[in-house]
Amino acid sequence: MLYQTYELQRSMLAGASAMANIGADLLHNPANPFSYWTGSAEMASALEVFAHAAALRGKPAFGFQHVTVDGREVAVREEVVLRRPFGQLKRFVREGVEGGPKLLIVAPMSGHYATLLRGTVERMLPFADVHITDWRDARDVSLAEGRFDLDDYIDYLVAFLEQIGPGAHMLAVCQPSVPCYAAAALMSADAHPCRPRTLTLMGGPIDTREAPTAVNTLATKRPFSWFEQNVIQTVPPGYAGAGRRVYPGFLQLTGFLSMNLGSHMMSHWGMFRHLVQGDADGAAATKAFYDEYRSVCDMAAEFYLQTIDVVFQRHALPKGEMTHRGRLVDPAAITDVALLAIEGERDDISGLGQTKAALTIATALPEDKKRYFMADGVGHYGIFNGSRWRNLIAPVVEQWITAHA
Repeated sequence: MLYQTYELQRSMLAGASAMANIGADLLHNPANPFSYWTGSAEMASALEVFAHAAALRGKPAFGFQHVTVDGREVAVREEVVLRRPFGQLKRFVREGVEGGPKLLIVAPMSGHYATLLRGTVERMLPFADVHITDWRDARDVSLAEGRFDLDDYIDYLVAFLEQIGPGAHMLAVCQPSVPCYAAAALMSADAHPCRPRTLTLMGGPIDTREAPTAVNTLATKRPFSWFEQNVIQTVPPGYAGAGRRVYPGFLQLTGFLSMNLGSHMMSHWGMFRHLVQGDADGAAATKAFYDEYRSVCDMAAEFYLQTIDVVFQRHALPKGEMTHRGRLVDPAAITDVALLAIEGERDDISGLGQTKAALTIATALPEDKKRYFMADGVGHYGIFNGSRWRNLIAPVVEQWITAHA
């Protein structure tokens, strides 16, 4: 019933959001005498903040039109090069540009769409032939398409790398660090010609025993059965995936918002002040962030539960116990995939040391194919978006890829 209750509340808030937008527009209209009353600006701004917070959101668009490559502006178009039921491989084609490193950016399947990495893609486009994993909202996948779990996720990564071809580089942001590492290990053990040349792991939960965060604690302080019984819901009628068991995106979003409720409230207070002062550009930055942050999607229940078990409760990968369809995932099989581990000093999702552990467990990889980079003063989101990503972290990634191309 939780999913149905949420849908009812969402519909009601959508109506309230529309009414609040109308009210804000009226109070901003110079033809309305009430717009000149004391307090009208504050009232209009409050209505606008509420309308934005309560608005319905779907899957955002990347929206890239052009990129500057070697000093010239070229057009960019999106192309789906491989389509699977739970996700597709998308390529950003730079018209008239040939060559450059082939880069697969693996977006998290953790409640947000791949567009959460819009800033990541935008920064890498001038440098590389960028592909990205564009995961689908599980509520839109028919039951006829079957299950999707962590093993399937790894299979998808292998298929995507095969589609791109030999010589590709892979960059994993947060959650996919473990399946990307597993895929690299399995492909290395098989001497697969399409194994990545480099694997960059950014803020990923390779070993959550290191510097546990609130996210890690939540996953370990409750038994596995609690997650099965309390957070898994059934997609209601009206969606293509009706009847599918999922971990709803709205629950994931609620958890993340509650972790930093104070900072989110201050962000909206700042947006309110910008609107009162007539600073539309200042308010737009906050709006753009929350447009993306609040656009959430559901995860298949089996994928979510297997991740809780394997990654957060049993720590199977760093303990050498992770398997893929009954086959052991051996980190020592990685002998020529150059590993770059990146962490943010203030990351409250993946604590310091969790990603760095990827280098430690790759016992057969030469030291000159390992690198660790810790970004001072950077939180989780700042690892892959914002000025620190663009100016501090991305150059490290580019240098690493170039050195091992």
